[in-house]
Amino acid sequence: MLSGCGKSEKDAPAANPAPAPAAAAVQPLQILATSDLRDAEPLAQMIEKATGVPIQFSFGGTMESTEAVLSGSTKADVAWFANARYLLSNPQGQARVKLQEKIMLSPVVVGVNAAQAKAWGWDQPEAKVTWQAIAQAAGKGQLKYALSNPATSNQGFMSLMGVVASVAGKSEALSVADVRPEAIQAFVKGYKLPGDNSTYLSEKFIEQQGTRVNAFINYESWLLSLNQSGRLREPLTLVYPYEGVATADYPLMLLKEEQRAAYQKVVAYLKGEEAQTWLARTTLRRPINPDVARAVANLFPGGKVLVELPFSTDKELGDALIDAYLNEFRTPIASTFVLDVSGSMNGGGRRQQLVQALQYMAGEDASLTGRIARLTSREKVWMLTFSDQVNRPVYFEMPATGKGNQNNQAKQDSLAAVRDYADSLKMTGGTALYDAVYEALALMHQERQKNPNYQYSVVAFTDGEVNKGRNLAQFKADYAQLPEDVKAIPVFMVLFGEANEAALKDLVSTTGGRVFDARKASLYSVFKDIRAFQ
Repeated sequence: MLSGCGKSEKDAPAANPAPAPAAAAVQPLQILATSDLRDAEPLAQMIEKATGVPIQFSFGGTMESTEAVLSGSTKADVAWFANARYLLSNPQGQARVKLQEKIMLSPVVVGVNAAQAKAWGWDQPEAKVTWQAIAQAAGKGQLKYALSNPATSNQGFMSLMGVVASVAGKSEALSVADVRPEAIQAFVKGYKLPGDNSTYLSEKFIEQQGTRVNAFINYESWLLSLNQSGRLREPLTLVYPYEGVATADYPLMLLKEEQRAAYQKVVAYLKGEEAQTWLARTTLRRPINPDVARAVANLFPGGKVLVELPFSTDKELGDALIDAYLNEFRTPIASTFVLDVSGSMNGGGRRQQLVQALQYMAGEDASLTGRIARLTSREKVWMLTFSDQVNRPVYFEMPATGKGNQNNQAKQDSLAAVRDYADSLKMTGGTALYDAVYEALALMHQERQKNPNYQYSVVAFTDGEVNKGRNLAQFKADYAQLPEDVKAIPVFMVLFGEANEAALKDLVSTTGGRVFDARKASLYSVFKDIRAFQ
């Protein structure tokens, strides 16, 4: 054929195939999820394999994430919350959410130590345990429970709503007028183990079950998982309040219209048999897919008719309930802030960060997360600075909530005093962290003996290696000699600058509490997280 064309094979030009056009990189679908959904993170690989849509998760608390959506500050394409009720009670939230699809279900229930539930008759199939009965048992000091902070979490908030609905005896939408303070106060009296997420609370509940707490209010899925873990001292009997439960339906919400096609692919996969079965068997959340629900029915308690609690779309009720919880209903906070004022705090803008964090706490930020972070009514605070040695604590107290200009002025004066104190901090000398934490714990123990009706904690900030006073081994030895009830006072450590991360984690593993990392986030944003644990 070539010879017929008058050219030999040798003379033919080499064939250089045109390069194939590079495939356009598929942008990951950014999903902002609430922290209780971390157990669903392995779905990212499953989704990409099935749909070709890469997934990138980020996690945050309920109120923090809600605020990010409302303000438009999140870069996420999609939000995945336990429920969207609070978000969608706001017209701004309604405008942000383009589409939503429910993915799975898990009711908020009360897990009670099996022996205790049996003694009260709460383990019987015919038992009609109401939220009001739960509040009464808490008010009598019989029910002592763990719960995520109602001001920052869905399950905590919905538990308060359950008590409101039960006492009101209403099936229609609730309003501020339906709130009965005495019922909320009784319920909150049993709140002995606070926190901001289910993972932290589960670990603490395992440690304290049978000593400080005998119940855990959380999603059914978490309580079933705990029962299966083999780590509890005794199993939990799951109590489904008679007048209704608040069910998390985990809506996947589209925030960016340009990602609609990818979102719809992901929704179709998540509602399909493979993902629904994986979610049910791995996370113990109930499938939304009816065929899968029938196939895995044996995973869930049988004979439970899940009546849904009424939920008010009245934003005023939600805001008023959170504000009243923070300033009136909950056990007031008493805490010592252990502040590093060593010379190294002058570097890298660290002093400025610390001052800003303290002033933020004493500010008037009315945002969802700001109201959680700021000092609340009846709160007691000791500022304990340290460098080469530990200085004398400086005390502040916020007045109780009241009516009238005089009360409001008293609170403003107290907040201003905290801001002035922060601004006056001077940084010099070395770092005697362990001495300071030890003295803070001793102070909190002394105060708790005088005033037991407070929630005590220690919050410590440091930016460097300990080079003065006790070392970690000496601290542990001295800590072991402290009275047993001191060990119920958690120590929350903030890591920034050149502080020794391993040593701080070792410290909180001894004292209880948690390390918060401020090396990649502003100190005041980390402080907001800490406040949710107090």
